[in-house]
Amino acid sequence: MKKTTILLILMLIAVAVLLLTPMIGIKVITPGDLFGASELNSDSMDSYIFWKIRVPRVLTAFAAGIALSLCGMVFQAMFRNPLATPFTLGVSSGAAFGAAVYMLAGMPAALFGFSGFFGFSGISVFSFLGAMLAISIVYGVTTLKRGFSTSTMLLAGVAISFFFSSLILFFQYMSDFSQSFRIIRWLMGGFEFAGYDSLLNMVPFILIGTAIVLWNLNELNLIATGDDIAVSRGVNVRATKTILFFATSLMVSGVVAICGPIGFVGMMAPHICRLLIGTNHKYLAPATLIFGGLFLTLCDALSRTIIAPAEIPVGVITALLGGPFFLWLLLGGGEGRGMLR
Repeated sequence: MKKTTILLILMLIAVAVLLLTPMIGIKVITPGDLFGASELNSDSMDSYIFWKIRVPRVLTAFAAGIALSLCGMVFQAMFRNPLATPFTLGVSSGAAFGAAVYMLAGMPAALFGFSGFFGFSGISVFSFLGAMLAISIVYGVTTLKRGFSTSTMLLAGVAISFFFSSLILFFQYMSDFSQSFRIIRWLMGGFEFAGYDSLLNMVPFILIGTAIVLWNLNELNLIATGDDIAVSRGVNVRATKTILFFATSLMVSGVVAICGPIGFVGMMAPHICRLLIGTNHKYLAPATLIFGGLFLTLCDALSRTIIAPAEIPVGVITALLGGPFFLWLLLGGGEGRGMLR
């Protein structure tokens, strides 16, 4: 099947998912319920739930899926390892730590003169700083000594992830009951509180990061074949990686600040798309962002319906799917056999 055909099919599926998932929930809302609603009867509540709650939630989930999957693709290409993701490299934990510091330390709005920095919320800024700190440490470890393998890099990421998670647990232990519950629920990841304000606060991070990644697809293709080959083709590897680290940290921080750390999306989506469409990032990047968006949107729809009227945090759903997928890759599934070196 041609790559353009696969992309077209993914786009059609994504459109269908975006149109149908807002109708799914504790109560299924049909088009008749929406367009037949009147402000003078109780049916208008269906319209409110659809447009004010479910639509922004679905759009937030789709945008978060785009960001996480695209970041996973970038990390897997730069480190040439299918297990390299924002979650396994500690970037998500670093962003979560930054956000937790802002939330629990009670940072005053006057810290920035207002409730954010250059229009961005304070929690997003701290989340970005935490993500940059985590990736800087991991990347510094991998370049500290020649001969470091990707396995060492992954171990460094796991160590950093545990370190930041331990700090978050320390904050949790020192908090009162309400704050402790808030931390636990936020760490599970979810979109139940997502609204248009949350979406608008997250989108700039994703748009800027996505634009940077798409602009550097040629360089990413060369880096994926090896740093030496990329240098011989005129690529400034260090500068390109620095830019891509900035872009991925920006996207991860924007998502984590709003939705909490959601794992394994950045691992599964790029790998599945690589099996479908190949390794050329000119095709892999659009396929990954589309598939990642629809995948996380479907996971969110499942999370709010599987035990309705209660909800399962979407991070639990992705972890239940990602755990076996991680083991499959670790044991050499698909392309992982040739990349785990």
